[in-house]
Amino acid sequence: MTETAALFIDSKCRLGEGPFWHQQRQQLFWFDILERTLFAADAAGTIVGKWTFEKFASAAGVIDKDTLVVAQAGAFLKLDLNSGSKSLLAPLEADIPSNRSNDGRVNPAGGFWVGTLEIDEVEYSGSLYQFRDGKVKKLLTDIRIPNSTCFSPDGTIAYFTDTPNKIIMQCRIDPRTGEPVGYWKVFADTSSHPGAPDGSVVDAEGYLWNARWGGNRVIRYTPDGRIDREVMLPVSQVTCPAFGGPDLKTLYITSASKTLSAEALAKEPHAGSVFSIELDIAGMPETAVAV
Repeated sequence: MTETAALFIDSKCRLGEGPFWHQQRQQLFWFDILERTLFAADAAGTIVGKWTFEKFASAAGVIDKDTLVVAQAGAFLKLDLNSGSKSLLAPLEADIPSNRSNDGRVNPAGGFWVGTLEIDEVEYSGSLYQFRDGKVKKLLTDIRIPNSTCFSPDGTIAYFTDTPNKIIMQCRIDPRTGEPVGYWKVFADTSSHPGAPDGSVVDAEGYLWNARWGGNRVIRYTPDGRIDREVMLPVSQVTCPAFGGPDLKTLYITSASKTLSAEALAKEPHAGSVFSIELDIAGMPETAVAV
């Protein structure tokens, strides 16, 4: 099955990323990493909030109605959405100024997984971490572009990719701690699929939706790694999907405009914007971060 997403917000981000639906506020949040900005919009597509950061910020998790954990280059921050105040929760590679945070998501155990990468995306200097109960634990190393971090509904499986490899991996995790308890193995070798694997999210049926950087689409994969359906977009650099809306049946999709030439931008006037599509499948509500 192939469907097409429609323009939701013409945000034209340089690097739109990290979308998630805040149930308590009924708002969609997402980042423009390169502009160091976090946005919030209501279900009607009106931007209702905007927060800026000193360094590149890329992913966030909910603490409560008014507070988020934000992964910024060098730190996990606590953000008060009302006052805009920020405070340090824990360092995140504060000793590696050439790295920044990238893709992240919260697992059902309340562990906030965040990957890091070199700002120029060349060296294999990134790692994957979990922030939980005020502590940061390193889970993987020698990563170039960490993406596709997401989890099965029961909190027993984690998914992850190093984008240039084009292989989405999976690993058993402890549903109580959110930490890996098994070996990483291949979930889906996507090297023959359009584009490269970027951000992902898992729906309530346990299927994985993967944004395809350079592929103009989001692909839904079955729990055994087969292509099930596709959502097409009028932009090439598709970055990450997230379920939201009152019934969690709206798929929101971020995108990017960075690296596109003037000629390419003329063909993709909404590159970097947020798209959406109504589905017959629900997503999972965001789990609060255990701080």
